[in-house]
Amino acid sequence: MLGLNAGASADDVRNAYRQLVKTCHPDKFLDADERKAAQEKMIALNLAYEEALKLTASRRSAANNYNRELSVEEAIALADKMLRRDSPESALRQLMRTKGRTGAWFAMQGNVLMALELYENAHQSYREAVKREPHNNVFRQGALDAAVALKKSRTPLGRIKTLLKRLKRK
Repeated sequence: MLGLNAGASADDVRNAYRQLVKTCHPDKFLDADERKAAQEKMIALNLAYEEALKLTASRRSAANNYNRELSVEEAIALADKMLRRDSPESALRQLMRTKGRTGAWFAMQGNVLMALELYENAHQSYREAVKREPHNNVFRQGALDAAVALKKSRTPLGRIKTLLKRLKRK
């Protein structure tokens, strides 16, 4: 009704509404039938205007929610969820939405980097997790797994396997 695209801003909605009100306001018409038709059009226009403003507000709210900084726990939980969905790139993006870095955060980053087959970076992340929590055997096991994967990936057979995996993805 307002003639706008789906991504229109609240200012665009207001401007379009004002322009349409100028053309169909009932006070512009002297004839009773034209005035009644304009009144009905104004009612529909007002409803469309309110709905469009609600949509722009919800889009703004969703965008603000996605861009907000997360707590370490939230970032780790979201990254874990993305990893379980086999989306390590999204998991890494979720981890980067926090400024806090704990041993658990570095361990999750190691998990994500392992899924991305970036074994050297994964090993570094696990080592940082172990530095922060030296008695955590899960972090130590992650560092060991990353070191073994890194060593295997550097052998000729490991390079061939990596190349084959990359070709399968394409």
